[in-house]
Amino acid sequence: MAQSVGIKDVARAAGVSVGTVSNVINRPDTVASETRARVQSAIDRLGYVRSESARQLRAGRSRIMGLLVLDMGNPFFVDVARGAERAARDAGLGVMVCNSAQSASEEADYLSLFAEQRVRGVLLTPADATGRNIATFRRNGIPFVLVDRVAEGTTECSVSVDDVEGGALAVRHLVDAGHRSIAYVSGPPGLNQVTDRRTGALNALAEAGLPPSALRELPTQRLDVAAGRDAGARLLGLAVRPTAVFCANDLLALGVLQAMYAAGVGVPDDLAIVGYDDIEFAAAAAVPLTSVRQPAMTMGALAAELLLEETEAETAPVPHEHRRVVLQPELVVRRSSLSAR
Repeated sequence: MAQSVGIKDVARAAGVSVGTVSNVINRPDTVASETRARVQSAIDRLGYVRSESARQLRAGRSRIMGLLVLDMGNPFFVDVARGAERAARDAGLGVMVCNSAQSASEEADYLSLFAEQRVRGVLLTPADATGRNIATFRRNGIPFVLVDRVAEGTTECSVSVDDVEGGALAVRHLVDAGHRSIAYVSGPPGLNQVTDRRTGALNALAEAGLPPSALRELPTQRLDVAAGRDAGARLLGLAVRPTAVFCANDLLALGVLQAMYAAGVGVPDDLAIVGYDDIEFAAAAAVPLTSVRQPAMTMGALAAELLLEETEAETAPVPHEHRRVVLQPELVVRRSSLSAR
């Protein structure tokens, strides 16, 4: 294996000191043009690439921002990452994207990795409902912003969507369409997003004078298409089947749609379906999916901007103040919920 070229090799090839090479790399204006050209020629000839990690250790500041999400298989989080990456790139930073796979233990491992790498800060959608991982990570003194989660009980910044209102939008739409028995295909009960959307659904039922029993919850262990298909199979097995289903995200809704299609159950005539997130696949489904839209890219960009603001607070003229940004959801109605009742 070939050895990497170091700054001493460049200095030797150019016939200058290591300090001069360092100045050419970091403060070129302080070096005479002839010397600068000679050093740059040696750099190009040898293929020298400076060690960013070493530079960061000396400066005590990383050019990398960490992003830890629940599921990179979910296009919603891909869009969050795109928004964060765009804001970070505009600031001259990169983003290290990691996937907790909705696992508290994997989340803990990645947070430890971020601490070891001395990242500039972290954007985090928590998987650990207990908050222990966050409490442990906070000891490192690395700033972080919660994404798709309200920072309840903490002082950190957060960017989220009003999921209570989102759940209400979905079920209000179904009630207005004449449905009086609705299933809620949820997810892991420890996720705030899941419980908040259920709260919103119950609020909409109460507004219509319907009892909580009008909402039948079908919990799932994961928020993916396979879990949605499983929930759809359970739904088909009910003695009295609800006429509509609200799903905690679009992947679950697409899985339910697949299960209904395989069983010959018509959507929306036999069963109306509403999802959540409005991912790109929602509009492209065999039966275009009604969904509660979250501004995912905006969420990622705002979270990154808040994190950048906090990390620059030491030199900023105005001190950083932690903020909770709550965005509003929007119902996008498509054919999956437009049955006439």
